[in-house]
Amino acid sequence: MANDVQAVNRAREQAQDLSGFDYNSSAELFPSRGKKNSGTLKYRRFSTAAEALRFAVEEIPPPALTGAYLEVDELRLGFREMQSLYENAAYPLTRRAAAG
Repeated sequence: MANDVQAVNRAREQAQDLSGFDYNSSAELFPSRGKKNSGTLKYRRFSTAAEALRFAVEEIPPPALTGAYLEVDELRLGFREMQSLYENAAYPLTRRAAAG
């Protein structure tokens, strides 16, 4: 159990410093393990993290991303980190126009 806590803390520390994030790395989007959101989001693999971020933020409703994570180069990113990277000025793809 202590190892699990250490792993979570290590992942959070890594996620807090997202400067230099490689948007060109391959990425895997994993659904939450809970049954509540089952069927809404399935495992997907992307050739670039930028494509994965765009899919997660633009195509998936936020409730379906609860508990889901994106794995890029052994770094696990939750919805907040995904949103932050998507909104970052370094994000290389064109974002969908905001509704309004």
